[in-house]
Amino acid sequence: MNVTINPKALERLRGGGCIPAHPLALHEDLTIDEEMQRRLTRYYISCGVDGIAIGVHTTQFEIRDPEYDYYEKVLEITADEIKKVNPDTSFIKVAGICGPTPQAVKEARIAKNLGYDLGLLSMGGLSSLSEKELIERTKAVAQEIPVFGFYLQPSVGGRIFSYSFWKEFCDIDNVYAIKTAPFNRYHTLEVVRAICNSRRNKEISLYTGNDDNIVLDLITPYRIHTGDRLVEKRFVGGLLGHYAVWTKKSVELFHHIKDGLQNNTLDYDEILKIAVEVTDMNAAIFDVVNNFKGSIAGIHEVLRRQGLLKGIWCLSPKEKLSEGQADEIGRVISQYEKWTDDNYVKEFIANDRCH
Repeated sequence: MNVTINPKALERLRGGGCIPAHPLALHEDLTIDEEMQRRLTRYYISCGVDGIAIGVHTTQFEIRDPEYDYYEKVLEITADEIKKVNPDTSFIKVAGICGPTPQAVKEARIAKNLGYDLGLLSMGGLSSLSEKELIERTKAVAQEIPVFGFYLQPSVGGRIFSYSFWKEFCDIDNVYAIKTAPFNRYHTLEVVRAICNSRRNKEISLYTGNDDNIVLDLITPYRIHTGDRLVEKRFVGGLLGHYAVWTKKSVELFHHIKDGLQNNTLDYDEILKIAVEVTDMNAAIFDVVNNFKGSIAGIHEVLRRQGLLKGIWCLSPKEKLSEGQADEIGRVISQYEKWTDDNYVKEFIANDRCH
């Protein structure tokens, strides 16, 4: 296979990274606000994230719609800004990839040409394809760019897959990570089992996308019997919409957990309390009470309040805050101020004016 992965980015990926899913900054007329888009990228980098994922669900799948056709432009802006402010070649650049095989292959080529390390391959919106056909689609994309698998929850366009699907998925060369985001313990465990039972279990990194279970995913060891062997796997990092807000504090918490696991210094009573607090905050942002209808708008609202976005405009008219969601966001900001980074953002914006 001619497609290779940047070895420094791969080492960082396997070591465990905090990767925010990058939102889309828009003007009120729904054109790209390039100034704010670039500032948002700089904000994430300044927080110490290990990478950025763009063109993903949080960026809005509608960027691919013919009336907008923003996919390549958004990827290009982000790649350019990363190159300008962060020359570290280990920084993990992830591009979302969607659609039927021809579209997915096209997007993979665009991403690879723009210097992205991996393609986060969504299986959403492809209910007409069988699991076998989706495996063949994955192999086609893997011929173009290293693959980051993605188990997207059904409430935002994903679907449920069998254990055998994930087992076959893991055996595909050039798959290097899987983001599990089914928001379901049973389905998450099936992916972990599939990785552990794969001949490539040491090559595939496990990343949490379970925004309802971020902290617990990061501290939990999975020990899976595979015949006569016991294979242990952990979530080494997270690729999350939640990391798109209050990012400085998310990075600090991520490294607190990572260092605590490495040095055996975690206070588990305290970390379990933190897990509940983070989940409560996420419930407000992601509009759980309304089945995630305001999840993207909720992310935008936090960033708007901080001055990192000018508005909460989304490409789809269906993407908006639900009734009462703004009050819920206000509640968690007030209740868990220690996990917000408003003061840091104020300093960042003040200094960024000189950028």
